[in-house]
Amino acid sequence: MEFNEKIQELRKQKGLTQEELAEKLYVSRTAISKWESGRGYPNIESLKAIAKFFSVTVDELLSTDEVLTIAEEDNKRKEKRFRDLIYGLLDLSIAMLLFLPFFAEKADGTIQSVSLLTLGCVQPYLKITYLVAVIAMTVMGILTLALQNCQAMAWVKSKTTVSLTLGAILVLLFMISSQPYAAVFAFVLLTIKALMLIKRQ
Repeated sequence: MEFNEKIQELRKQKGLTQEELAEKLYVSRTAISKWESGRGYPNIESLKAIAKFFSVTVDELLSTDEVLTIAEEDNKRKEKRFRDLIYGLLDLSIAMLLFLPFFAEKADGTIQSVSLLTLGCVQPYLKITYLVAVIAMTVMGILTLALQNCQAMAWVKSKTTVSLTLGAILVLLFMISSQPYAAVFAFVLLTIKALMLIKRQ
């Protein structure tokens, strides 16, 4: 008997609906429905909670193949969370450009290093463009960290692409406007993200 059949049988033996079982295990009804229909498996923590609730062992719930599948899915979830954490922190770290002296400014015949907030001798439209791009990337970092558990398909599919695109735009913007230090900083962050993406493939 497969896991989905076992959990369904155990639930019915206790006279519980999917919703009632979901409340007891502190998961969504959708999760119970997914497990019972064979469309997915619980993570290790949920599996332990299921075994404890029904007073059975994890071995009684799963076949050998199912144990391997759950272990693989759990590893993928952990890798995804780790990658999201790194991407979020890298995107957030672009906010340092607001405060650290990465920008060159000509004043009294000398070139000084200044932060983006104190940058004064560039065209207003260019400074606004810098600020919008840096703030957009910072917001992306905040969203990536805050929505780590979000399963909305649009977000899951687009977050990496948006992060990389914003990073590439920043690098090009700083290169075109002759801000080499800011460009190098943004390029290093973009390279780390690209390497993580290649490693995932």
